[in-house]
Amino acid sequence: MADVFKDSCEVEGGDGFGSAGAGVSGFDGSGGSGRSYLVGLIGSGIGPSLSPALHEREADRQGLRYVYRLIDIDVLGAGPEAVGELVRAARDLGFDGLNITHPCKQLVIEHLDGLAPQAEALGAVNTVVFEADGRAIGHNTDVTGFAASFARGLPDAPMERVVQLGAGGAGAAVAHATLTLGAGRVTVVDALPERARALADSLNRHFGPDRATGATPDRLPELLAAADGVVHATPTGMAAHPGLPFPAGLLHPGLWIAEVVYRPLETQLLRTARALGCATLDGGGMAVFQAADAFRLFTGREPDTARMLADIAGLAGAVPAPK
Repeated sequence: MADVFKDSCEVEGGDGFGSAGAGVSGFDGSGGSGRSYLVGLIGSGIGPSLSPALHEREADRQGLRYVYRLIDIDVLGAGPEAVGELVRAARDLGFDGLNITHPCKQLVIEHLDGLAPQAEALGAVNTVVFEADGRAIGHNTDVTGFAASFARGLPDAPMERVVQLGAGGAGAAVAHATLTLGAGRVTVVDALPERARALADSLNRHFGPDRATGATPDRLPELLAAADGVVHATPTGMAAHPGLPFPAGLLHPGLWIAEVVYRPLETQLLRTARALGCATLDGGGMAVFQAADAFRLFTGREPDTARMLADIAGLAGAVPAPK
């Protein structure tokens, strides 16, 4: 299966991608860097991802030769457990790094040589950097990406009582970010009670006792009535999963709503909440800031997040919101 991946990269990259990565030179873009970059994204069903466009547009503006490949395990006919083999194949091909998404963020850890503190605390990796000595180091830019987006978009939001929907990979990252931003207490709500409890236990170990608790969806009426804000970290609202994650009647103007979904930028939840007068934050900022952090790790160059935010507005805004 890894051989299929290698062949695919070599065929698609007949202009030298097979030898890209650390040590590649000879391209002199408008920035005169003399440096090429080959990165990719490993995950399932990632065809609609905007990561290639976000990374490559910013690289073009900086005069960098930068190729971003999608490595879809569904297309390769592989399961999530193949992530280790794919990481090794990417390193052999000279990739500079990889982004990792569902369902491989936890599984990839055992195949890495080290973890940055944020990834170790979270137990999930969304970015792998191949260092000059060949070591594969895992990072998590979902946490920093959500934190930067929230601080920019909802800087004065009260955060004593936060309800979060979703305890999956994205949920774990944004819950860590929310507590890092100073939330007093986060209640994690998930359809799988054991998953909500596990995330809450992990948060309490890292941030201190009683900072998080798990709950089931049937408790949402009482939780939202007393909450300052809601972080939504489930797929509901995406084009393939339209609708609201909970009844509209549970919303009230005293809530702020922070969304993780970014395709479309205006989900039904955000549209409904805005109509009631709620402060809202779309998922585009998280997508941009996590991509910017990964770009910085891959290249050592400082991305222009203002330009990338304009990119996401155009790219994700082109996807119509479900009715």
